[in-house]
Amino acid sequence: MATLAGGARRPTGPTPPPPPPVPADVARGVTLTKVLDGLDQPVALTFAPGDPQRRLFIVEKKGLVRIVVDGRLQPAAAAFLDLRGRVSGWTEQGLLGLAFHPDFAHTRRVYVNFTDTKGDTRVVEFAARADDPDHADPTSERELLFVKQPYANHNGGDVVFGPDGKLYVGLGDGGSAGDPHGNGQSEATLLGKMFRLDVDEHGERPQPVVVAKGLRNPWRYAFDPATGDLWIADVGQNRWEEIDILPAAALAAAKPVNFGWNTMEGRHCYARRNCDPTQSVVPILEYSHDEGCSITGGFVYRGHALPTLTGSYFYADYCTAIIRSVRRGPDGTLRDSWEWRPALDPRSQLANISSFGEDADGELYIISLDGVVYRLDAVGGGAH
Repeated sequence: MATLAGGARRPTGPTPPPPPPVPADVARGVTLTKVLDGLDQPVALTFAPGDPQRRLFIVEKKGLVRIVVDGRLQPAAAAFLDLRGRVSGWTEQGLLGLAFHPDFAHTRRVYVNFTDTKGDTRVVEFAARADDPDHADPTSERELLFVKQPYANHNGGDVVFGPDGKLYVGLGDGGSAGDPHGNGQSEATLLGKMFRLDVDEHGERPQPVVVAKGLRNPWRYAFDPATGDLWIADVGQNRWEEIDILPAAALAAAKPVNFGWNTMEGRHCYARRNCDPTQSVVPILEYSHDEGCSITGGFVYRGHALPTLTGSYFYADYCTAIIRSVRRGPDGTLRDSWEWRPALDPRSQLANISSFGEDADGELYIISLDGVVYRLDAVGGGAH
């Protein structure tokens, strides 16, 4: 969900062909169901592990965390968390990420990533009230991270827990266009980095541990629960959108993985100086701005309703509303790269896909900034 800025050189190189439509025999078994509407700029959907009510929690960019109970959106006045008045509201700012502690049933802790009224990034912990689990306790607030942002764009903003129980945070390069401060490659800043926080560490603020650098604006990333690999969708500059993978084994490495920005954009040289493609890890997948202009990352599907899609990573583009999936084989090669929009959205009603979501069963949701949430369902699969 990035507003693209111009002014940088257009990289050159071969343009990969777009993926073919999903095979008809697969498409016939999948449908897109509208499950919610009337939201105000939603950007995330998740669940609380171990929640007996199986609630869904939806982040609205302007500062609310809304609750869905038994498929019904609860009123804004009954929001789980209300940070309106504390968040900035430019295009790529606001309340951007939400994650529940893996042991939420016992800790009651939840984490949010937002830009404050000055536009700076804050990652904050709250606890749900012991006597009222539908509301966070505002007196429980603990700030884990503060990062000064030089510009209003490229904030990243997601927060996700890894299989190691650590909270992973990805930040963009700080904004403007072309990473003018060189933050992506700088060792002196958290901007343009993926890092983890040990939220169970004693003390007021845990020490960030950087696991990757060279990111421009990671807009949604997710762990594959079956492999422990981290899939990162990184928004491009003028020409290339990309998907990177941080393998599970690399998360414990002493040296951060370098994904290349701002010397590389996708698999192509962006900066004429110091461009050595061998010094960075190339994305597993890229597509050009002939097809879209701002990638929206999703999840590797591990649900139960659609077994034919198991292992498929879904992603989209905010500008063109393409919806695609791809699988990664055991040897790392990609297969089953498909375009889903003609099958799921033949009348082209989808627009502004801001995020994906996942429920406790691993079922997949597609979120539009226009206020609508859809779910991928099996045809004739019955109610969830």
